[in-house]
Amino acid sequence: MVWNRHDYDEIPGTYVFDGKRANSGYALNRMAFSFNSEQNRKEFAADMDAYCRKYGLTDEQREAVLNGEFLKLLHLGCNVYYLAKIAVFHGLNVQDAGAAFQGITADEFRQKLLDQSAGFQSRLETEGGFWHG
Repeated sequence: MVWNRHDYDEIPGTYVFDGKRANSGYALNRMAFSFNSEQNRKEFAADMDAYCRKYGLTDEQREAVLNGEFLKLLHLGCNVYYLAKIAVFHGLNVQDAGAAFQGITADEFRQKLLDQSAGFQSRLETEGGFWHG
């Protein structure tokens, strides 16, 4: 498959979930989707390495899953929504993963979210109850 280059390809630390990334992360995302089934979650928890191999993850993807390297998983094509499913097996939530992306503590990440939300309610009211970005 041929992929076109985009301006965002050159932004350091930016991993846009585009067609190229989705294609490279297909097996990884398919595996994470399988966690919708309780039986599959139990199987994964019992032997993460074997489960990753069952889904045909690359060695690099498999190691990132096993080591909880969330930023690397995004780089390797993991969809952020599925990343949350993987984080649970490491005893983490999405905020923990977000903090890890930025090299800060979960508490610092939560405070950053709160700080960025300042004035959001008034912006919603200005927009008539809808937020357009």
